[in-house]
Amino acid sequence: MKKIDISSQKINLRMKNTLINKIVVVLLVATTFSACSDDVLDKVNPNQISTESFWKNLDDLNSGINAVYNALKNGNVLDIGSEYNRSDMTYPGYGRPNTSNVHYLQSFNDSNGASGKWAALYAGIFRANQVIAACERLEGTFSEEGEEERAAILAQARGLRGLFYFYLHSSFNEGSVPIYDFVPANETELFQPVSSATDVKGFFMADLEHGLANLPATYSKNNAGKLTAGACAALLGKAYLYAGDYANAESYFRKVINDYDYALTPDIGSNFTTRDELNQESILEINYSLTYKSEINPYSAEQTSSTLNFALSPVGGWRSMYPACWLIMEYKKEQLDTSDPRNIVTRDVYDETGNVTGTVTELRKYSLRTSHSVALVDDLDLDYYGQVPAITTPFNNGETSYWRKYTNWDIAESEKDISASFPRSGVNIRVIRLADVYLMLAECLIQGGTNDAGVDEALVYINKVRKRSGVVLLGAIGSGEYPISDHDNITYDANSLMEHLMYVERPLELSAEGHAIRAIDLRRWGIAKQRFTELAQKEYYATNFEYEYFDFEDLTEDGDPKKKKITRWGALLSDDGAEEADPIYKEFDKSAENYLESENAYWPIPNAEVTANPKLYDNQ
Repeated sequence: MKKIDISSQKINLRMKNTLINKIVVVLLVATTFSACSDDVLDKVNPNQISTESFWKNLDDLNSGINAVYNALKNGNVLDIGSEYNRSDMTYPGYGRPNTSNVHYLQSFNDSNGASGKWAALYAGIFRANQVIAACERLEGTFSEEGEEERAAILAQARGLRGLFYFYLHSSFNEGSVPIYDFVPANETELFQPVSSATDVKGFFMADLEHGLANLPATYSKNNAGKLTAGACAALLGKAYLYAGDYANAESYFRKVINDYDYALTPDIGSNFTTRDELNQESILEINYSLTYKSEINPYSAEQTSSTLNFALSPVGGWRSMYPACWLIMEYKKEQLDTSDPRNIVTRDVYDETGNVTGTVTELRKYSLRTSHSVALVDDLDLDYYGQVPAITTPFNNGETSYWRKYTNWDIAESEKDISASFPRSGVNIRVIRLADVYLMLAECLIQGGTNDAGVDEALVYINKVRKRSGVVLLGAIGSGEYPISDHDNITYDANSLMEHLMYVERPLELSAEGHAIRAIDLRRWGIAKQRFTELAQKEYYATNFEYEYFDFEDLTEDGDPKKKKITRWGALLSDDGAEEADPIYKEFDKSAENYLESENAYWPIPNAEVTANPKLYDNQ
């Protein structure tokens, strides 16, 4: 009997599946926007259909670039759940004290790392390459106006390809990944070796520079949300900052601030829900819609809506991750600027029958930034799905806070009210906003904590961000741009200001946002292992929260609302020991134990790619 090599068959099957998936990506634009009969596909190279037969005019080019933008909508591109669970910012949900989440535990490998992210980014690259190839081949075939449109489409495609490669470079294999600057015409060309991190960086920087030079600063209302020159400048600044090149990063961040019309929104909450989308603070934003394509799977990456709301919300959602204890405590400790009228609230006073007898004026319980970022059980100043948070959700299973960001808490009583047929949301994801640029510029000015000469100007940009949220400003009393605001009256040097940026300002302002912001910050600052180790030593204490309220839908025989009292057990978090505290929470102990810079700082190239691509490591 002939011996069958089962392991070899499995490998070949995986190679074929991966190859098929890649070919499908290459053909996706053509098969989406044109009808090709079976007999044609039998006779003509399928790749030639997409790069020659299909691409004939500006309508085809516009269809193609729309497909590239749709690739950006794939939730795996940002992979917010995995990227933040592997940082110090979240607990992966479903109650404490145990979790099997390999990203949080820092026990992931090439089989359970971020394969969906890898595939989604290369899908975007393959689509962009088709558009780029078509734009270059059709150059000179249009009228003067048509040539301008073709050039604009080319600039968008190159800018988006640069973005996809920037994300690959900052996420996988220390930046060493395969470069595709062409549309593969056969199976052999699909297998490309990894290029050096330096070459990959040079490649995506050239694309972003092309976008910067050729894209507009703004678009008409009908085209709002497309990639702009300002977005390319911000991405270039980030790339230089991630490389520790403060001088070049500073020049691009100043360009974003000075050459374009970005401004902080007056209300920080404008950046997290469907309200005020594509606002003046947004530099790079992914557009979503409640509408969806009924002809394809509701959970397909090709859908036009997002499911991130369901992942984060406990009100009709899955609450698959929530804020880490240290982050909750930092949010709770934000000191309010007592001179800011937005921090003064008026509350009704009721008698025993539920009638309003007067009002009381006092400070908000939590800062505007805190209230708009997370939901806390004792936050009485900002409703959560139509009620105070204590009524909306029981805060059980050790869940002492939830994310507000990305959810529909302001327009619905439950996420299911928004998406009755299947989980979806129209909340746009703001990938880069001006507040991030201000804080990155501040870091450049103090050069990572080594340049005391840059402290004063760095404080200007940090305090712009803090002023918007009505919290106490940094520096001497009466100083800076807002002298009448409350200040902490601390004298900062570069080192202490960098500490503030690392552990307070950036995490509180940008929690759970953008592309892997926190994971990359921890890595580039070289503090990830130290951070997990420090956090693993901390203990947090949970006490019960009791809340009394009048239920105006449940009346007594006299028609008065019933006065009710609810207890949210173990929902009130603190970091000070208390006799009544039960339970005591600890986090990141296994993360600290498992984390290795060589294995966890970057995602490994997925095992499926390693198995399928025989040329992957030819350059090494």
